[in-house]
This record gives sequence, structure tokens and C-alpha cells, in this order.
Amino acid sequence: MATGARAYHERTKHSPKSVREGSKRLDFDNKPTPYKVYTGLPTRSLADRIRPPQQPALSAVAEPTPNGSATRTRRPTLETVTTLNYDAAGITKELERRGHSLLFRAAATTGALYHVDLYLVCGDLESDARGDDGLAAGVYHFDPRTLSLDVVREGDYRGALAAASRDDAVADAPLSFVATSTWWRNAWKYDERAFRHAFWDSGTTLANLLAVAHALDYRAEIVTGFADRPVAELLGVDPEREAPLEIVPIGSGADISPSETADVEPIDPETEPLSPTEKQFPLIREAWSAGTLADGTEAESWRTGGPTAADPIGARDSGDGPRVSLEPVDHETASSRPLHETIRRRGSCREYERDSISVRKLSTVLDRSVRGVPMDVRRDAPDDSPLTFVDPYLIVNGVDGLASGSYRYRPGAGELERLRSGEFRQEAAHLALDQRLGGDAAVCIYFMTDLEAVVDGFGDRGYRAAQLEAALTAGRLYLATYAHRTLGGTGLTFYDDVVSDFFAPRAAGRTPMFLYTLGRPA
Repeated sequence: MATGARAYHERTKHSPKSVREGSKRLDFDNKPTPYKVYTGLPTRSLADRIRPPQQPALSAVAEPTPNGSATRTRRPTLETVTTLNYDAAGITKELERRGHSLLFRAAATTGALYHVDLYLVCGDLESDARGDDGLAAGVYHFDPRTLSLDVVREGDYRGALAAASRDDAVADAPLSFVATSTWWRNAWKYDERAFRHAFWDSGTTLANLLAVAHALDYRAEIVTGFADRPVAELLGVDPEREAPLEIVPIGSGADISPSETADVEPIDPETEPLSPTEKQFPLIREAWSAGTLADGTEAESWRTGGPTAADPIGARDSGDGPRVSLEPVDHETASSRPLHETIRRRGSCREYERDSISVRKLSTVLDRSVRGVPMDVRRDAPDDSPLTFVDPYLIVNGVDGLASGSYRYRPGAGELERLRSGEFRQEAAHLALDQRLGGDAAVCIYFMTDLEAVVDGFGDRGYRAAQLEAALTAGRLYLATYAHRTLGGTGLTFYDDVVSDFFAPRAAGRTPMFLYTLGRPA
């Protein structure tokens, strides 16, 4: 019997006792490789195809809608495919530490274990380069080691993807990405919490993907409602080990007719072993199974049958605390660091100075990042409805012009509601699994949700959407943070119920989905 979202969330909560009693020694001899390596499949090199988007990062991350400009009718090319893959999941830097070479990817991921892979399903795509054949229709897997595509299937399978989702954006896209998680590659360190991390880490990856797609002037959004097993079969993956998480259609004008009888022959491509011994985690499999959808019809019903996004589940009515209006800079004054430079600069800060940051920089980071996520279950959300599933709460310990204390951020109004005054560095460190980073950060941002309301409204699959919305917003926070020369940021793990208690009574009935911290890096 599948373990539902609420039960899974309870069973994977961190507490001081569970962390103390559950600590384990990692078996580095059995550590899984951070890459999926096929044996025997043909490949297509993407070398020398990157076309870095020049749009400022703060502009790219601020776009909340899939459409953007009404002139957005360009069709993706081979160069588009290369740039999107590289800036979402490619290897962007190499560092030497203690005699070892460490390769870092474009997006942050828990434990640098890189368990999220990108696949693409496309029709024939042209090339921007003269005399090039472009990319033939097919199903491909992106290999960041070699900056190449593994040819999983040859032929046009967009109809199968459209049938599995029954989504107009997928049917209209010349190209769609599918993000997957390989459970063991994260569970090696984090055990059953890897199901949470699947959405945390795909969220930060897809935040990059959306920003780059919009910077290149393509229509792009995230589809969370689709039939899971048909998509897994299309990719040739076994959900017991690797499962599809989200679909991201790119571009428009394809007008593919979905067909429930699309001819998809079973495949089982061989891959190299991840590690000498691959362990199974039944709780992950049960949590995934609880939220699955059987076919495209059920996916369409799930997507359209839940509560309207005009009445967000995660938002609370305004309290009576003092209001503080934030002061984001305008687009003319804001940092103009290009998106591609920001992605390459982005890191995960390992040490903060306790120097204060400016209220204008905090205001700008929040203003550009905490906006509506272009997601299929949010399509009926009004423009002034920034978030549907989660609500941001802050601990401020080092912002010039802003009193230290706890706050709730109201994105639509551009203001903070003060909950309590005082410096909470010790508490912030404790909430973050007693990590010094939490206490040293200038600001800690917690995305909280009413899990009971989410599951009541959207079923067990709604848990995925809530985790994803929080992580996508955190991914935007990463980009907006590193667009500023003097700021750094990182995500941290937390004691779930202790966070809820800290923000009580304002956050009564809420549970944290993600914690992002920012400040001045040491």
C-alpha cells in the first residue's frame, strides 16, 4: 500500500532527536556516480554550440508567465537545446580541493550528488549554424560529462508525451524537457528524504531552465500533471530506480495531436552501474506511487479539478503586525550582470561574514524572485497572486535599515509583516540543523505550506507541486542573489516542527518546504 504525502512527510521530518539518533557513517566506497552513463547508445555532440543569453539575470528571473512577449514565436534550434541543457544542468566550474578535482553543475543540488537528469523529446530542429543538419526528431538524454546527447529513441514521440499529459502547452511545443530523479544517487546520503530532494533539486534546475528559455525569448512553463508510467516507458527508465518528475515544454507552433495509442515500443537501454551495491528505499517508492496518475485523461482531470489558483492554498490572511515597505531598485538601476555570467558565478556559500547587507539588495532579490511560477496548476492565477502553495517567512539578523526579527513576506504588497522583534541568530542556527551558516546569514527565508489543505485540494500529487514551487522560487533566489557581486546564498536543511513552532502562532498549521539563506560571503 502506498504511503500518502502526509504520512511520508511526517516520517521524514528532522528533529534534534532523529538527527542525533539517525546519524550514519557514509560508505564512500559505495558512493554512486553523479552521472548516468549509457553503454552502446549513439550520441550527438553539442560542443561549441552554446549561445549565452545576454539578458540581465534579474530581468530573466523576474518573468512569472510562460508567454512573456506577444512576439514570442521563435522555434527552438540545436543551439537552443545546447544552451538550455548547459545552463540548467551542465558542468560550469572545476575546483581543486585537497588534490581532487571537483566538478560543479549550473544549479544547486543537495549534497552535490546530482541525481536529477534532463531528457528531451523533440521534432526535427534546425540549426543556427550554416551547413549543419540540426537535430533529428527523437528522445535524448543530456550527458553533462561530455556535453552531448544520448540517442534514446529515434523518431517523433511528441504525440506520446502530449497523450500522457493532455496538456495544450506540451502538444504545442516543438521541444519538451523531462526532468527525472535517480533515487539511489541521493538516498546514498539522505535515505528516504531523497523523495523531498527530488523536487528541491529539480526545482533549482528548472529555475535555471525557465530563466534561460525566457531570456532567449521562448515560451516555457512547467507541467506537473502527466501519466507517470507512460512517460517513464517513453524514456526507457524504471520508476523503481529513476522516475520522471516534470515536463517543460519549450516554444510553440507544433500543434501535435495527442494520441492515446501512440506506438511506443518498450526499451531497456543498458547503463553502467551506479555503485557496487545499489540499495532500495521502499518509503520513496510508496510516496512516489501515491501521487501517480494513470493516463492523460486522469492527468487533465487532476490539473483542472483542484481548487482555483485565484485562492492560494499557501497564503494566510494579513495579520496585525507592523508593516515594512520594501525598496527594490528599478530595472534601470538594478545589477546588469548577464544571466549566463550569474549562472557560472553561482555557488553554495559555505561561510558568511556577519556583516549586514543593504535593505535595497534584499528588497530587490525578493521582488525579482518571489513571483508566480509558470506551472500548469497555476494557469488561472491572477497576475497579483505570486505563490499558490507556499508562504515566505523570514528571520532577519543583518540588514541595514531593517530591524532584526521575524517576518512574513507579502509579495503582492511588496512588504514585510513584522512578527517579533529581536536578534535570533542562535535560533536561526538551531532551526538549520544546528548549522552555523543559519545563524551567520543575514537573512533566512522559509517557505511554509498548509500540507493538509494542499493534499485535500490536490491529492498526494499536490505535495510534489508544493515542494516544487518552493524550490523553484529558491532557485530564482539563487540567481537573484548571485547577480549581486557582494551577496552569496545557499539552501539548508531544517528541523521541521521546530521551524513551525518558531513562527507560531502566525504559521500555525504550516510546515516548512525549503530554507534559503543569504548574506555576505566570507
